[in-house]
Amino acid sequence: MNWNKKDIGREMIRELTARYGCDALTASILARRGIVEGPDLLFYLEDDLRYLHNPFLFESMEDAVDRALDAKDEGEKVLIFGDRDVDGITSTTLLAQALTDLGMDVAWRVPEGDEPYGLSMAAVEAHAADFGTLIITVDNGISCVAEIARAAELGIDVIVLDHHNPQETLPPAAAIVNPKLQDSAYPFRDLAGCAVTWKFIQALRFGMLELYKQQICLLNVRPANEAFIVEAVKVVNMNETDRLTETIVPGMVSISQTRLVPFLKGQQIFVWDAAMQKKQLEKVFGKGVEFNFLDMAPEISRDIPAVRGMSLLKVKDLSRIGRYQDRPVSELDGFLNVFITFMQRRNAIFGKRENEELQLVALGTLADLMPLKNENRILVKRGLLAMNENPRPGLAELLARQGLAGKKIGTADIAWQVSPAINATGRMGNPALAIKLLTETGQGERNRLSEEVVRMNADRKQLGADSWAIVEPLAKESLAKFSERLVVASSADIHRGVTGIMANRLSSCFHVPAVVVCFQRDGTAVGSMRSARGFHLDNLLEPCADLFIDHGGHAFAAGFSMDAKRFPELASRLARLSGDISFPDTDEAEELAIDAELPHEYVTPALLELSDRLEPYGEGHEQLNFLARRMKIVTADIMGKTEKQHLKLTFDCGKYKWPAIFWQAAERLNRDFSVNDTVDAVFQVNRNVFNGAEIPQMILQDVQKG
Repeated sequence: MNWNKKDIGREMIRELTARYGCDALTASILARRGIVEGPDLLFYLEDDLRYLHNPFLFESMEDAVDRALDAKDEGEKVLIFGDRDVDGITSTTLLAQALTDLGMDVAWRVPEGDEPYGLSMAAVEAHAADFGTLIITVDNGISCVAEIARAAELGIDVIVLDHHNPQETLPPAAAIVNPKLQDSAYPFRDLAGCAVTWKFIQALRFGMLELYKQQICLLNVRPANEAFIVEAVKVVNMNETDRLTETIVPGMVSISQTRLVPFLKGQQIFVWDAAMQKKQLEKVFGKGVEFNFLDMAPEISRDIPAVRGMSLLKVKDLSRIGRYQDRPVSELDGFLNVFITFMQRRNAIFGKRENEELQLVALGTLADLMPLKNENRILVKRGLLAMNENPRPGLAELLARQGLAGKKIGTADIAWQVSPAINATGRMGNPALAIKLLTETGQGERNRLSEEVVRMNADRKQLGADSWAIVEPLAKESLAKFSERLVVASSADIHRGVTGIMANRLSSCFHVPAVVVCFQRDGTAVGSMRSARGFHLDNLLEPCADLFIDHGGHAFAAGFSMDAKRFPELASRLARLSGDISFPDTDEAEELAIDAELPHEYVTPALLELSDRLEPYGEGHEQLNFLARRMKIVTADIMGKTEKQHLKLTFDCGKYKWPAIFWQAAERLNRDFSVNDTVDAVFQVNRNVFNGAEIPQMILQDVQKG
């Protein structure tokens, strides 16, 4: 295994520490990971919900909010249609509770048993028969063209809240909110379905404020040599919609000759320090021109005392978000930033309710393997923080049954113990069980439901073990047919609920993309696909799209349904396509990236604090890898209940002695290194909790004799 520590310039580190206030070690780690631009660094160094993107940046968000508000006002029956996985379950739970809290007549439905993914004709027909007039799909819907067209025929509007890749033909929905739409206008495309749903909830609540759709203009006049700069920004729904800057020499032009009059017409104008602004405007246009505006400085200063008595010049320098912008921050930018913060606080945009909701957003985002970059980092970090401080009802009982009560819960705990349990309900055909657990108000019933979820997860594990015995030999046999670049396993004996798990395990085992197909009793076939080594599954899905009843997903995880009679043609096409599969990251497979090389005096428990600061870890942001040289092995023990395959070592690092775990490395003891040897090691750090005590430990990635 090759160790790679990228060279970075000291000048860059000095610049990062000076501008963003981080320490040199943190700056060097981020630089090695290519995170050096302000808009990117923001999401690694900050966690305030204020820094999340405005939900009204979605081009169609207002349309979705308006239609939902109409349904509320008219007392319409609303159906939420979700999905059976963690993302779909959390999305359904979030929206069902939010709409119920608003007093709306709402029901929810998710695919049960062997029902296919996505909004079904049966659900549409049933909602029409119940005199329903609005359906909101969450974590699905973007590919449900026929079903949404049928809903329209029956007088039912559909709002689609989804994040899956759109197909060429979009459904005829009342509104589609999906960051992957080409014209979505949203600045981040990798939100999970639950995050898209939560964005809609945030927008819907804002839609009930007087501020909704208000035309607001922030105005500022400042001197510039012998001229004045008049700048203004239009804001709707706390979102900048237009901006104007005019440089005017007093006495040279009248106000009617500038662009100000049409820009300001019909606007509610806010300024900072009205007396000063009036004086400046009189110098520019004379005393005969009247401006009607409201001074925001006193109001904002009451809620944000730190800005009391400040000029906008100082306010802009105080703006924390301003330091991360990729252009110089103007006085108007500072005004806009503090104005938005003020409005969010004044209207309690983020509070206890949102902390509970973010726990589910974090769950769904992690379970769906969304990249932990951009605002996903804040969503997950704040969700995990809330989960550790006060887990929400339903989740608290599940955490207790999984042995996580009172433990600091991180992304690994979610991945290994929480997501699989919730996912199991969907895989076993009963996702409604998890939704009931997360929405139940009675403590006793939550205890019973959490026990049932854990039992179902145990059944799923057994089913997975049984299915692997079927899937693995089929996959191995298929390698030759698919050019050694793809594995395919298909059988009526594979349970539909574990096709995704099996495909994921196959891709890890064979290091190629995997397809697992279950033939069902109704004559259909349902398949799951998982990628490997950076290959995009669209390259297999789209050339076969005409064979599918439905298909969709992401670049690295997808699924489809089809008439089982057409499967031989699918297998034939996949065999032809497999010859063109290439793996862009093959050369990097054996490379171990080093984030920081540490002298012994830095190998202390303080590394845990550094690791904590750069959480969360997961897809696209793996755990930090540290390198320390010439560490002495003082003890070594082989671990393993049945097969003794792991190592537990102790390193002497000078002031501290570190316990270390080296998985799957028992055979290396007394072959590559021994007790009392001095070695170089690449490691991660975590906490080993034993009898209530937290002990720092290393998780070794590789060891080489010094």
